[in-house]
Amino acid sequence: MGSTAGSKKLKRQMAPTFWGITRKNKRFVVSVTPGSHPKKQSIPNAVLLRDTLKKVTTLREAKSVIYNGKVSVDGIKRKSLHYSIGLMDVVELDGTSDIYRLVPQTGRLLKPLKINNSEKGKKIVKVTKKLTTKGGKTQLGFHDGRTLITDIKINVGDSCLMQIPDQKILEVIKFEKNSQALVTQGANVGQIGRINKINDGSFILPKYVELIIGDKKIEIPARLVLVIGKEKPVIQIR
Repeated sequence: MGSTAGSKKLKRQMAPTFWGITRKNKRFVVSVTPGSHPKKQSIPNAVLLRDTLKKVTTLREAKSVIYNGKVSVDGIKRKSLHYSIGLMDVVELDGTSDIYRLVPQTGRLLKPLKINNSEKGKKIVKVTKKLTTKGGKTQLGFHDGRTLITDIKINVGDSCLMQIPDQKILEVIKFEKNSQALVTQGANVGQIGRINKINDGSFILPKYVELIIGDKKIEIPARLVLVIGKEKPVIQIR
């Protein structure tokens, strides 16, 4: 049986700050396996349970919980310590009533937000890829690594309110002027603003948007924003 490529541990000094780990307690921490989310934009399953949510106190306890299938991400049990949990993922823990959605908040790339039970089956996903398959159908690729073949008309940059784990699109949120957008990375991470202008960019300049946040305007690359609704967010993110 082959082993998973890459190191399974990481020096604590090199870990992202949003993991919430201590830096001087021990030398190493469990690493994340890139997959559904990029390595630098996600939290490994064991670290989320022990250091971020503080539901257990040791790695041994985390292993027991995870290996016994008591952690579900987007409605699917994940039994790997290194599984990557990232933007908009919904985490449910067996034996507790607590359900969390990982969202950016001001100054922090990812933070667990406790949500209502009625929201655990809903998730916003951003369309990052689009191609036409044999037969004329459209295959969509989303920011969390999932793919879906559909007849729905949708563009790259739009978001979908998706029912999980069924992967059913409940609503399309268009990437357009006056839509509400959440900043997912950068200096303004976690802030919500209204899209005032969309610029297509050029060969050397990326596509960017002008956001109105409170009484200020900022220009930011389109890849760093996620549309979350027309008048207000379609799900709980605060």
